[in-house]
Amino acid sequence: MSSRPAAGGGRWVDVEPARVARWIDGFAARHGPPQTTPTPYGLLLTAPDGASAELHHPPGTPPAGDLPGFLDLVSTARRLGLLLARKGAVAVGVADGATLVTSKVDTRYVQGRTAAGGWSQQRFARRRDNQAKAAMADAVDLALRLLLPAVGSLDAVVAGGDRRAIDTILADRRLAPLAALRADRLLDVPEPRHAVLVDAIAAARAVRVLVRDPDPPAA
Repeated sequence: MSSRPAAGGGRWVDVEPARVARWIDGFAARHGPPQTTPTPYGLLLTAPDGASAELHHPPGTPPAGDLPGFLDLVSTARRLGLLLARKGAVAVGVADGATLVTSKVDTRYVQGRTAAGGWSQQRFARRRDNQAKAAMADAVDLALRLLLPAVGSLDAVVAGGDRRAIDTILADRRLAPLAALRADRLLDVPEPRHAVLVDAIAAARAVRVLVRDPDPPAA
């Protein structure tokens, strides 16, 4: 379980599907039995002391009308397509529940930026742009070969890494069926490698919870 500050206040907590019920029990023990409200993103828990927890359903999970239904849905194994891209590296895979069933990783060299000026900088920028385009073409090819044939069995496609790179890849018209399944969630991952792809499965399946603590008492 990981935690990080949330923009606008509160903190995000990623909870494994199997641990969600236990996490909610702990929330109730700390803040009192919460009221449960269905929302477009999942469920809102509001405790008597003013604390709240927004439970966001994982990608590929349909809405639930109550807490038992939510717990049942998030614990059901989903089949996810994974597309990770950053700079010249791309990792593509299909996960069945927590298991990576097929994958491919490709890395192409893309030069970093330079502070040089003049004609040399322009030549360098053209070379870098060509390298980046070649890397994106490779990424599209991987998605066509590994993800597109499986699109009919996927509950969602979860992307990670650089948003601009992901947008560029999925803008290819041949990948329109995958783009239609793209989840809102963008995973924060380092340069894609096989180990990073494996770790991304847990992040894609996690229930993300936005926790806001009660306001402190007035002085």
